[in-house]
Amino acid sequence: MTDWHKSSYSGGNNECVEAREHPSGADVRDTLNRELGHLSFTRTEWSAFLDAAR
Repeated sequence: MTDWHKSSYSGGNNECVEAREHPSGADVRDTLNRELGHLSFTRTEWSAFLDAAR
């Protein structure tokens, strides 16, 4: 599993989300509220999100 990382589009104010990719998909969490956990997405869901975001 990779480490958590922020988008290259995130500013320096920490008001963003972090993601970590893994073989089965990706996890996403709120940078300011890490203690609240994360959302998990399958590879198909994560790929669809990235394609739509581009």
